[in-house]
Amino acid sequence: MSKTSDNEMSLQNQTWQRERQIIARLSSLNYRTGELGSYLHNIACGVSELIEVDWTVVTFCQEGFETVLASSLEMAEDAPRVYALHGQLIATVMQFGRSLAVKDAVANPEYGRPAPGYLAYLGIPLQTTEGQVFGTICSFHRQAREFSADEIQIVELFAERAATAIDHYHLYQQQCQFNHILEAEVEKHTAELRATQVKLVEQERLVAIGEFAAIIVHEIRNPLTTMIMGLKYFRKIILTESAQERLALALSESSRLERLLSEILLYAKPQVSQLCEFNVNEFIRELLVSIREMPEALERQIEFIPASSVVKISGDKDKLKQVFINIVRNACEAVAAGGVVKWKVDCSHTEKVCINIHNGGEPIPSEVLAKLCQPFFSTKPCGTGLGLAITKRIVNAHGGELLIWSDILMGTTVSVQLPVVAQ
Repeated sequence: MSKTSDNEMSLQNQTWQRERQIIARLSSLNYRTGELGSYLHNIACGVSELIEVDWTVVTFCQEGFETVLASSLEMAEDAPRVYALHGQLIATVMQFGRSLAVKDAVANPEYGRPAPGYLAYLGIPLQTTEGQVFGTICSFHRQAREFSADEIQIVELFAERAATAIDHYHLYQQQCQFNHILEAEVEKHTAELRATQVKLVEQERLVAIGEFAAIIVHEIRNPLTTMIMGLKYFRKIILTESAQERLALALSESSRLERLLSEILLYAKPQVSQLCEFNVNEFIRELLVSIREMPEALERQIEFIPASSVVKISGDKDKLKQVFINIVRNACEAVAAGGVVKWKVDCSHTEKVCINIHNGGEPIPSEVLAKLCQPFFSTKPCGTGLGLAITKRIVNAHGGELLIWSDILMGTTVSVQLPVVAQ
C-alpha cells in the first residue's frame, strides 16, 4: 500500500473517530427541566474538549448586557457573571446573528475585544425557532489559531442543543408561573365561595334562630310580665324587712331576665340596616351630648379627638349609635371616677376609618380578651354577655371590623374600623 493511501486511511480514521466522539458527546447530554445549569455546563465542556480550546462559555444576552449561564472553567463564587456587551466580540455576534471566528482578536480589533488574556475567538449565536438571537456559545484560546469549518459546524450543533434547552427552560418557567397564578386565583375564588357559603349558612341559621327566639321570648315574656305585675302588687302590702329584701331581689332578677330576653331577640334578629352617608366627626359630636348624660359617664371625662379632615361613611346611624354607646359605657365602667376615656377618629388609612375608644383602666387578661365577643360571656356580675356580641354583629354587617387590644402599659383600646365613602 502506498504512503498516500496510508495517509488517507489515517485521516479517514481520525474523521470517524472525531464523528464518534461528537456523537458520544451529544448522546451523553441529558436535559431535564429544572437542570439547565448542569446541562449547559456539559455543553461548554464538550465544546472545549472537541475543538480543543482553553475556555468556553454559554451566555444569555439582553438589553446590552450578557449573563454567563455556564462555563467550562470553574468560576469563583464572587466573580461577576454579568457584563456590558459594548465593544466586545459577543456584541458583534449578537448584532449580525451569525457565527464569528477570529484568529487573533488583538491583531484584529475591529471585531471587538476578547476576554483578557485570550487571542483566538469563536462565537456562535443561540437562536429561537423563530430566528431571534438571544445568546451565544463563545470559545476562547490563549494562542492565536484558525477555526476550521468542521469545528464551527460542531459548535453550531451544540448551540442548537443549548438554544433548545434554554428556550424550553423559559417556557417551563412561564408555565410554572402561569400555574402558580392559576392556582392562586383558584384558591382565592374557592376561599371567596367558601366565605360566601359560610355567610349564607350563617344568615339562614340566624334567621331560624331569630324565628325560634322570637317564639320563645314571646312565650316567656307574657308569663314573666304577669309575674312582675304580681310582685309589684306586693309592694303595697306591709311586709317584714326580710320579706321586703326577698321581694326587691325577685324584682331585680325579673328585670334582668326581661333585659336578657330583649337582648337575645336583638342578637338573633338578622341585621337589616337603613344606610345613609354621614360625616363621622359630626355624628360623634351629636352622640357625645347624650353619652355624657349616661350614669356611667357622669364622673368621667370623655375626650374626643376628631379626624383632621372630613371622613364620610355609609351606615345605619341608629345601629352605630348602639355600638358606640355600648363601647363607651364599658370604657367608662373600666376607669375610676375622674378617669379619662379617649375617643379618637383616625383617618390615616385610605380605605377605612378607625374609630378608637381608649381607657387606662385595668388591662384585660389575654384569655378573657379572646372570649369578649362570644355570646353569653361576661365579666360583669349582672351582665348578659350579649353587648359586645351584638356590637360585633352590627360592625360586621357594615363591612367593618371590631378589634380589641389591651396591655398593662397602654390600657385597653376598642377599635371600630369601617369602610369610608370614596370622595
